[in-house]
Amino acid sequence: MLRRLLTPRWLGALALSIVFAFAAYQLGHWQYGRHEFKVERNALLDAHYRADPVPATSILTDRPVDRGSDDWTRVTTTGRYAGPQVLVRNRPNHSVFGYEVLAPLELADGQTVVVDRGWVANSDRGAAVVPEVAPPPEGDVTVVGWVRPLESTQDKSLPAGQVASIALPDLERAWDRELLNGYVTLDAERLPDGSTPPRPERLAEPDRSLGPHQAYAFQWWLSMPVGLILIWLGLRREQREADPDRPAKPKKVRIWDEEDF
Repeated sequence: MLRRLLTPRWLGALALSIVFAFAAYQLGHWQYGRHEFKVERNALLDAHYRADPVPATSILTDRPVDRGSDDWTRVTTTGRYAGPQVLVRNRPNHSVFGYEVLAPLELADGQTVVVDRGWVANSDRGAAVVPEVAPPPEGDVTVVGWVRPLESTQDKSLPAGQVASIALPDLERAWDRELLNGYVTLDAERLPDGSTPPRPERLAEPDRSLGPHQAYAFQWWLSMPVGLILIWLGLRREQREADPDRPAKPKKVRIWDEEDF
């Protein structure tokens, strides 16, 4: 069997099976990495999502939010909304597309925090028609929410007051002011008298499902030896067929050949 394996045809098949096994290993490793990422993300959510809020400026600085430790940290801050709301296009909420509503919150020390106040559905007349949005409250307001990292700019040309992503350069240009590097997804707003002002629809809680990544990883790893198994079966078959002492295969007899006419 070894001599037969060393022929060009079978060596080529062996090389392909090794390449397939390596690719299956890498794909399984990638899928398992996705699984581990979601496990770690859920652990971060468990630690932060319902925690007591900390001051927003203890997390938000001029540096990007650390996704591994600060993402979804529950924070609070007080300030005044100091600019027009900006709408982020094509954002899903509960599987429906619409706009996320951003507003700049100016703090007492002059720093500005981006607050994602919530979501509004697309207009019945289409995404090109801006829907009505509840304005931000005037005067002092206390905000409680969760820190999120800013996104990459998509550098799209959109109507005034709209952006394609929650990106620092786009928002600084829209509001003509420097912003802290991160934003707060709103949980609640409180006015000095304790009342809650009108706001857009709350964003859905983050998805905690792990998905099928772990199962896919094991499927890829279990498929690694498939090529080698097929080669072994093929070599065995060829060797049996080439064996001179192998009994001749009986000729198949058709039914009508056995009938006596």
